[in-house]
Amino acid sequence: MTEYKRLTTPLTDEVVADLHAGDNVLISGIIYVGRDTAHKRMVEAIKKGEPLPFDIKGAVIYYAGPAPAKPGYPIGSIGPTTSYRMDPYAPILIELGLKGMIGKGSRSKEVREACVKYKAVYFAATGGAGALLARRVKSAKIIAYEDLGPEALRELVVEDFPAVVVDDIYGNDLYEIGQSKYREIEL
Repeated sequence: MTEYKRLTTPLTDEVVADLHAGDNVLISGIIYVGRDTAHKRMVEAIKKGEPLPFDIKGAVIYYAGPAPAKPGYPIGSIGPTTSYRMDPYAPILIELGLKGMIGKGSRSKEVREACVKYKAVYFAATGGAGALLARRVKSAKIIAYEDLGPEALRELVVEDFPAVVVDDIYGNDLYEIGQSKYREIEL
């Protein structure tokens, strides 16, 4: 049976210090949803000295563009999007206190270095499971950039949102670990 570490947002340095590449987690609390255009706007606001639409300290951002909600549901399918599109923006957000990012795919060297330096983690959610992940969302509301439609910045309340730690504060990367294990196999 898979063991999970239960996390409640906002995350702290102590919580992320206990996470290691390969750990399975269940996240509860508030997470924010935004993709590349929302990230670009947030970084532009930072550069102008303007406040962000939410408190970045301890926050977790999920890289997704949810489908419209069916009647009676808080959100539609909400599968992860490829994370590298947020790589130009992630280091500045991590430096300001972002503690977690959820997406799919590898991250750049700069993002991984920022995770180590400022104590943040990168989680992967299962691609193709957007409808199942939506069941973990208890409420959703747009908090900024409504003009972006599905890519607007949203606040979600989630319960037991499943993810796996890919990049930890120790410089470990689950994708590299997995590849190295297969390199050791002699065929």
